[in-house]
Amino acid sequence: MKKVLFFALSLLVVFTLSACGGETPDIGISMPTTSSARWISDGETMKELFEEAGYNVILEYAQDDIPTQVNQVENMVTQGVKVLVIAAIDNQSLGNVLENAAAAGIEVIAYDRLIMDTEHVSYYATFDNFAVGQLMGQGIVDGLDLENEEGPFNVELFAGSPDDNNSYFFFDGAMDILQPYIDNGKIVIQSGETEIAQVATLRWDGQVAQSRMEDLITQYYSGDEVVHAVLSPYDGLSVGIISALRSNGYGLGSGDIPMPYVGGQDAEQVSVQLIIDGYQASTVFKDTRTLAGVAVSMAEAILEGTDPEINDTSTYNNNVKVVPSYLLVPIYVDITNWEEELIDSGYHDIDDFDLE
Repeated sequence: MKKVLFFALSLLVVFTLSACGGETPDIGISMPTTSSARWISDGETMKELFEEAGYNVILEYAQDDIPTQVNQVENMVTQGVKVLVIAAIDNQSLGNVLENAAAAGIEVIAYDRLIMDTEHVSYYATFDNFAVGQLMGQGIVDGLDLENEEGPFNVELFAGSPDDNNSYFFFDGAMDILQPYIDNGKIVIQSGETEIAQVATLRWDGQVAQSRMEDLITQYYSGDEVVHAVLSPYDGLSVGIISALRSNGYGLGSGDIPMPYVGGQDAEQVSVQLIIDGYQASTVFKDTRTLAGVAVSMAEAILEGTDPEINDTSTYNNNVKVVPSYLLVPIYVDITNWEEELIDSGYHDIDDFDLE
């Protein structure tokens, strides 16, 4: 039995070493899913940058399954990585495995999504997420010309996944802009659903958003009322919301109900095409190449025994500690500047879009 056990363990070691090119990996990257183009880009960009710098990398995607991500991170700890870069599916499910990481001397960088309720997060690389929400809210204000028009305008609200700390920053930032217009009556929420607990979308699921938008139209807009704008915090939700609106007669052609203002976030290719076609009004561009570069710089500093560059030491409290962070600036993108911001910067290729 001892010989069998030894042989099995030997095979495991051989497999682990072969998977890492025969060397102990330096960096473990844990991304939530490949269902969103931005996570694919984030993971592959970081892997490429780390490898160009000479580091050995493990990159895993958990397909939005929490136990899978926990197991993948546990395996990275077992394999002896020195730094973990984690975009968590659920912000509270990694506590135990991060304790093991800390015991092994492994530093943790939270990537774009803050990991909550643990002291074992060294740094946080993200965008100014409250500002992201403000851009979304200001887009609706400008799109409806609320400074000059009397209204009232019907707006419905969507938020991100309740287990993603960013969802609250996006929503609070947007409401910081929209709430005064709700208070003075220029914006009316026909559904009455104005709290994040009412409008959150688990796992940022576009099908869930589409179904909810269908229900809102059926319940509150089956008479003379029409939707004038929808707050959407992510392009994947926007696609579902727009699908529901179009199937209910919005924006299909002359004589039909005008397309509401629908924003988004992440400048995903499908939504950029929708902006070109006139169905989606805007998106918030967060250049993930830059964010990946920040995470790589943080990890390199850790590995070299120096302090990573940070620019925020007050905003992101994970209920245990304020996590030192580096915040990047988001960019509002619409039909007027999409080529400049997304094509000229090389983020997208012009050939990927139908311009006719």
